[in-house]
Amino acid sequence: MTHQTLTTDTIRERVEAIFPAMLEELTKLVAIPSVSSAPEHAADLQASAEHVRDCFTALGLEAGIYSVTTPEGVVGKPAVVAHTPRIEGATTVLLYAHHDIQPVGDVSRWASDPYTAEVRGDRIYGRGTSDDGAGIIVHLGALTTVAQDLGVNVTVFIEGEEELGSPSFVTFLETYRDQLEAEVIVVADSDNWKVGEPALTSSLRGNCVCTVDVTIADHAVHSGMFGGPILDSNIIACELIATLHDAAGDVAVAGLGGNPRADVDWPEEEFRQAAGVLDSYQLAGTADLAARMWTMPSISVIGFDATPVEKASNTISAHTRFRLSMRTVPGVEPKAAMDALVAHLESHAPRGAQVVVTPNEYGPGYQADLDSEVTALLHEVLTEAWGVPSVNIGVGGSIPFISDFQRVFPSAQVVVTGVEDPMTNAHSEDESQSIPDLKAAIVAEALLLARLAK
Repeated sequence: MTHQTLTTDTIRERVEAIFPAMLEELTKLVAIPSVSSAPEHAADLQASAEHVRDCFTALGLEAGIYSVTTPEGVVGKPAVVAHTPRIEGATTVLLYAHHDIQPVGDVSRWASDPYTAEVRGDRIYGRGTSDDGAGIIVHLGALTTVAQDLGVNVTVFIEGEEELGSPSFVTFLETYRDQLEAEVIVVADSDNWKVGEPALTSSLRGNCVCTVDVTIADHAVHSGMFGGPILDSNIIACELIATLHDAAGDVAVAGLGGNPRADVDWPEEEFRQAAGVLDSYQLAGTADLAARMWTMPSISVIGFDATPVEKASNTISAHTRFRLSMRTVPGVEPKAAMDALVAHLESHAPRGAQVVVTPNEYGPGYQADLDSEVTALLHEVLTEAWGVPSVNIGVGGSIPFISDFQRVFPSAQVVVTGVEDPMTNAHSEDESQSIPDLKAAIVAEALLLARLAK
């Protein structure tokens, strides 16, 4: 059989046959605590890379483990790069996922051991089941399905530091450019619209993080002796934070842009269930609900330094520090967005307090080329694999390295898809993956590889 005669029915049959083995492989990945942010898990991260390498080597790919050191001295985490046997003149496809995971947090909040995959109903639970163990399994399963009929060259790139923000990613791309260059890049690290409803990620917001120092005096004073004329720095910081949104909850910083309309409707009751917010909590903003997360800016306080309650004293604090995370609109330059945020904070300093803003990091957004041939083909195979129409969705989170792919490989068509869904709980307790969606994603990627063959 050649790739020209590889039918959809054949692909489905093969995926059915291999799927139990793929689910078992996911179970093995979950058992490795490959937390990239924890130095004590460095050996686990290496073990994870070795396990992933061996999976693709067993499939007949030439695979190795690589890392780089950036010009700034940042030592990268182990990544796996694997290649199928070369087919002269064929299209080259790069398949991306990552093998590192988030910490598990408070284990008592998990219903089962986070490192022991457990099937409950039609979902499999455990840290990394979906983010991004499922992405690895989609690539492994798709290649296993079409291996004997492969009509394209495939490079597999499984990163080991995505959960750290990919600090050595650019250096890695530039160092191994010849090994990674491709005409099509498929990133399997995003979401579907809902369980059972596939999606192509049409946009991702960028992310800007900054630290804000608010100072009102050169030292703390007694709250009884001086309270009244002087508001403490915590209150002043809260007044400053309150200027970031208007009464409706929309971001009040000028110049950030945004599109208030979304391609799909997200019913509020479904959103509330996915987010776990209180029934009494009033949602913020006035744009379409999906647009508020995908194509409008958002600002969150992600850290706040203040005296802990157990150490409280009758003292007016002189200095407060907090950290902001601003999700930027796709297509907006992060530096320009940060400049707008800094200008707002400095110009809204309450009561003449000293406000000093220190930018910490920038992450660009992503806007898909919705007119590309690969985008159309991906929608086609997603729809065929799931049996329901594939839609375009934005994602509120950020994957900054996608813009690096676009910059380093400007002629490549980059598409972003995934197997997560609103019930996945990625980065939180009881992370899980829909088993039917995992199977459908393997079918879809196998179809994509088959139809990209010249």
